[in-house]
Amino acid sequence: MPGGRLTQQERRQIASGLADSLPYAEIGRRLDRPTSTITREVMRNGGPAAYRADLAHRATERRAHRRRQTASRGPEALPQAHGRDAEAVRAYEEVFTTVLMASGMPTMPARVMACLTLTDTGSLTASELVQRLQVSPASVSKAIAFLDSQGMVRRERDERRRERYVVDDDVYYQSMMASARSTAQLVGVAQQGVGVLGSGTPAGARLENIARFLDFVSESIARAAEQAREILHTKPKTSPDSTAPPKTDQG
Repeated sequence: MPGGRLTQQERRQIASGLADSLPYAEIGRRLDRPTSTITREVMRNGGPAAYRADLAHRATERRAHRRRQTASRGPEALPQAHGRDAEAVRAYEEVFTTVLMASGMPTMPARVMACLTLTDTGSLTASELVQRLQVSPASVSKAIAFLDSQGMVRRERDERRRERYVVDDDVYYQSMMASARSTAQLVGVAQQGVGVLGSGTPAGARLENIARFLDFVSESIARAAEQAREILHTKPKTSPDSTAPPKTDQG
């Protein structure tokens, strides 16, 4: 029975087996691997519905690289609150980072975003990010600048006047609204191009179609984001008399 890490080809065979709805035991038999190996591989990389061979392989390579770095530096996985398994949290952070990268986010912003999102406070300082990710301050600074431009993080000062980077609970609302605004700018540029090139020309007609499509999409995104935020926003509202018993309808 072969040992060692799964190869990229084996991961593709796992993905193919999952697509064919094969049980883990059958996939393991075909690869001459234990069922437990297949189970861990799939569950560590998104589960049977989200497993992607190439993403899983890249995530494993990054985990191996991080382990080598950690071994050379000495520190172990950061202690976790609430009785969490530190190694499981670190592995999940790698998966989360990989998915962010697959969505188009650059590597370092994806690592910073995952690190911030998975903290209970939702905020860290630059020095804390440097320590957690074992990267340079310049790398963190560039990643934060990118995330800030996308509406993914905000900056605030703590009681010690240190700048903290914060991921709010409505981070994806803010990001989607920023995306809608960016798309609206592109709509305006496309409409301007129609006037320059002429609406009766092939190039002008192409730009007009682009403008109409993007205008519809950006308005739909903004409207859906607003509706979702209004319906799903569940933060409790507090007031000075919040401890008073609720009023009852006497009518």
